[in-house]
Amino acid sequence: PCLTRLCSPLAEKTGKVLGEFCRCYREQYGVALFNSVRYEIEGNGGPQAQLLHRKVPLEDHVIYSGNIFQYIEENKKWRNRFCVVPHNYGLVLYENKLAYERELPPRVLINSAGYKVLTSVDQYLELVNSSLPGVTPKSGHSPILKCPTDFPLILWHPYARHYYFCVMTGKEQEKWRAVFQDCVRHCNNGISEDSKVEAPAFTDAIRMYRQSKEQYGTWDMLCGNETQVLSNLVMEELLPELRTAIGPRLKGKAQERQRTWIQISDAVYRMVYEQTKAQYDAAMAKCEEERPQMESTIRTDMDQIITSKEHLASKIRAFVLPKAEICVRNHVQPYISSILEALMTPTSQGFAEVREVFFKEVTDMNMNIVNEGGLEKLVEYMEKLSHLAFHPVKMQSCYEKMDQLKLEGLQQRFDVSSTSVFKQRAQIHMRQQMDDAVYTFETLLHQELGKLQGKDDLCKSIQRILERVLKKYDYDSSTVRKKFFREALLQITIPFLLKKLAPTCKGELAKFQELIFEDFASFILVENTYEEVVLQSVMKDIMQAVKEAAVQRKHNLYRDSMVLHNSDPNLHLLGEGIPIDWGEEYSGQPEAESAADKRRRAKQVVSVIQDDEGVLPYEVGAEELLQPGSPASQEPKELEEPDPGALPSSPDGVEAIREALAKESLGDGVEAEERLTNGTDATRESEAAVPHATPAAPGAPAPGAETPSPSAGTACHQPSDKETGEEVASPGGQCSPPQPTSTTESGEGVQTEF
Repeated sequence: PCLTRLCSPLAEKTGKVLGEFCRCYREQYGVALFNSVRYEIEGNGGPQAQLLHRKVPLEDHVIYSGNIFQYIEENKKWRNRFCVVPHNYGLVLYENKLAYERELPPRVLINSAGYKVLTSVDQYLELVNSSLPGVTPKSGHSPILKCPTDFPLILWHPYARHYYFCVMTGKEQEKWRAVFQDCVRHCNNGISEDSKVEAPAFTDAIRMYRQSKEQYGTWDMLCGNETQVLSNLVMEELLPELRTAIGPRLKGKAQERQRTWIQISDAVYRMVYEQTKAQYDAAMAKCEEERPQMESTIRTDMDQIITSKEHLASKIRAFVLPKAEICVRNHVQPYISSILEALMTPTSQGFAEVREVFFKEVTDMNMNIVNEGGLEKLVEYMEKLSHLAFHPVKMQSCYEKMDQLKLEGLQQRFDVSSTSVFKQRAQIHMRQQMDDAVYTFETLLHQELGKLQGKDDLCKSIQRILERVLKKYDYDSSTVRKKFFREALLQITIPFLLKKLAPTCKGELAKFQELIFEDFASFILVENTYEEVVLQSVMKDIMQAVKEAAVQRKHNLYRDSMVLHNSDPNLHLLGEGIPIDWGEEYSGQPEAESAADKRRRAKQVVSVIQDDEGVLPYEVGAEELLQPGSPASQEPKELEEPDPGALPSSPDGVEAIREALAKESLGDGVEAEERLTNGTDATRESEAAVPHATPAAPGAPAPGAETPSPSAGTACHQPSDKETGEEVASPGGQCSPPQPTSTTESGEGVQTEF
């Protein structure tokens, strides 16, 4: 009832926040459009990359699939699910493997943007306890969640619903953790970098809005596509008020109040998401409608706009620069080298590990070809190598180097809330560089194959191409790292400087508005020009620090003066060709496969852990759950009673558990089909829902891609941005209290996560 009363005020508050943001977005859109057209005309490009970049993303693979236990909150039971992670990094859970092979609708679709992957129940309980202050279960009481094994995997989100999984062994847990973290990393990077106008306009508008609320520095919830990020922005303001209004009215035991709070937060988040999407889409449509006229004005009056902007900048520079330089000299300059060193060590180690993993994989392939021989083996290994950058487990040794990143005292000094922003960005660069190296290698090798005679020629050619690619990788990784260091230093220092200068400078900026011609007011903003002046005040020191680091050679960076010009003049022409399909081109099987066969035979990047005896791991796990010392054997009474927070009831005896798990994992074909199609059709609902962003080779998913039909291949069920089930608002525009929709065991609803 209290949520019902708050529904209208929440919608009103959401509308107010979005209205302010959309005003910022419209302002930044004109500036971003001007910058894009100016860059197109003037073309200030950096050094040319030596490695090729994959133009067509790999979409014929599954990252991982396998069985995993999921906790179903509605009936407080753990169920064996078949989880598939397609190439778009959504988490898709099916009733069982048979349901996946029959292309039946999935039970759950999860977009993991904004989530944290936890491998400890204690970690999770600590986060849950802090989410609702004053509500902590007393010692000895049942916590909100109990796990039947020692190997949980929990997806936690500050606003949306949580997901609980567990596996039987530590080895499985590590593999699933690497897969889940890759999903989070990919989905977090949801704003397409291919967009040269909309993306910078959006991110600058977010920054300007937060700065108007005195919130400077990095922001951990800049995660997902634009609608998800905006929903996080709204929830950041709504949640404290919601907690104050609803928290004291929650009834029941502490764990019940925590569970209710999570459900309320999730319901509000979904309501906010729907309203956000509608308002943001309308703002974008209006900007797109005005774009042709704006672009025409920019191209016609480019010189006058540039002259006007430079005149404004000179006036602001005269006012701001003396103060900014003093601030830089006293508060920033002494710490630049320390920040840079903290960034460089783990980042360079990570990129060195990428090089090592690539070298090892190609060298092992070459040795295996020598021992086993033949083009057939080469094809088999090249198919695996082409997906190396998307192998979460093999790439984990590279990614985990960034875990060493610690800014310590610098983090507090410069108001950096978390280092996760920098860790994730470096990891995305690592994956991209690995894929570029692999793609360049396979392109050069493919070109050579027709000229080779015999196994010895092939092995010598592989070694020669590997050496060429490594040289190119060293150059490109140096360029990418130097750019990353410069951007990270700016991300850390600029907000700090803006906050320091705000009391003496920000109030005086309004007087500069009169210097802008009215016709050009859409393309020149005083606030943006002011920030550019502040950036210039520190940029020289940052460039000098990175340059000195390159001279030291300690981190294997090339000097700026070292430029590779046209070392392979025809290489980039090769990258324009048709993507190589090793299996299809060299397998000797010209007959076309059906869509269903392709789905079943889709390459899986990460191999499934197999039990030594060849038994289903969860059949063995059922016996292990009843062994002395296991959580299940220690608390049989709690297993039998459906108390809140307790474990689900279980059949008596090992045989009964074996039978239940076997039935759950294999399923009766007819019954499974009936159960899964009884309720909402996930495929149809996904098509009607907000389209999920599709990956842009292999970076962030871009909004606007349609959900393919089930016959489209392995990724027929892409994670949607909308949850199917009860609507937040009733027909006629009247506001009804949002209820958390859920996955039910009878298939009455299909849960899809943002």
